[in-house]
Amino acid sequence: MKKLLITRVLPDANLETARARYDVTVRESTEGLTVAEAQEALASYDAILPTLGDQFVKEAFAGDIRCGVLANFGVGYNHIDVDAARGAGVAVSNTPDVVTDATADIGMTLILSACRRAGEGERLVRADRWGGWGPTQMLGTHVTGKTVGIVGMGRIGQAVARRCHYGFDMPVLFFNRSRKKVDFPARQLDSLADLMGQADIVVVTVPGGGANTQLIDADALASMKPSGIFINIARGDVVDEDALIAALEGQQIAGAGLDVFAKEPHVPPRLRALENAVLLPHLGTAALEVRAAMGQMALDNIVAWDEGHPLPQAV
Repeated sequence: MKKLLITRVLPDANLETARARYDVTVRESTEGLTVAEAQEALASYDAILPTLGDQFVKEAFAGDIRCGVLANFGVGYNHIDVDAARGAGVAVSNTPDVVTDATADIGMTLILSACRRAGEGERLVRADRWGGWGPTQMLGTHVTGKTVGIVGMGRIGQAVARRCHYGFDMPVLFFNRSRKKVDFPARQLDSLADLMGQADIVVVTVPGGGANTQLIDADALASMKPSGIFINIARGDVVDEDALIAALEGQQIAGAGLDVFAKEPHVPPRLRALENAVLLPHLGTAALEVRAAMGQMALDNIVAWDEGHPLPQAV
C-alpha cells in the first residue's frame, strides 16, 4: 500500500476515501510544511496532498525523492516550484473549476461589505456605540451601476464579472496579459494603470507568484480614484501590502476588502487597525461541499498517477 501524506486535515469524506486505498498520514497542524519538512516528506512518501503554505520550493527537491505526485489542494500553487518538481520527476496538479463560484461569491461579499461599510457598521453595533439611524449615518458607496475592473480574466475573474454585470448592472472593464474573449459585455484595457484609473471597484483574481508578485504596487494604487474600492481574492503576494496600507491610511483610496494576505496568517497591526478595510481569514472556498469537492479532485489526481494515467488537472 502506497504512503500518502495529507498536510492538513480534510473533510471526513476525503479522509475516508484516502484511507480506503492508501496508508495515510494526516498532519494535525495548521502551519504549512517548512522547506526542511517538505524535503523530508518528498523522501518519505509516495504521494503528497499539499496546500497553501507548504514550502515546496526549489531547495526542497534537492535530496532523495520518493514522491511521484503533489496533488495540490487549491487552485493556487505558487508555494510549489513546478519546474523543480518536474526536474525531480514529480507530477503536480491543482483543483480548478470547483473553487470558481465559491471564490467569486467571496469577491461579491467583499465588494458589498467594503462599499457599504458593513464591517465597520457591525463593529459599531457590537460595541454598543450606535446612536440610531440618521440620514447621513455611515454613508458608503452605492454598488449598483458602478464600473468594476477585473485584474485577471480567468475562471474566477469571469465569474465575478458575470455577477457584477447581471446582478448589479455594472459595466465591466478588465486587464489581462493575453487577449481574452468573454461571452458577456466587457471591455479589455491595454494597461493595468488604465484599468485602475477608470474603475470604481477593482477586483484582483490573478494567480500568485512569478510575474504577478506585487503586481499591485504603489504606482498602481496611485492610479485609482480617491473614491475607489480595492478587492483582493487572489493571493496576498500579488499586492504590495505596505503600499496598500499607506493608501488606506492616507485615504488615497476609499476602502479595501481582503481575503488574502502577504504573510498568512500574520496580518499587520496597521492593517487590522483600519476601519476602511474589510478583512476575512481566507474564506474563498470555505464551504463544506466545495472543500470536499476540492479534496476529491486532488485524490482523483493521485489515483490517476497511481494507475499510470495522465493527471486530469495537471499543471
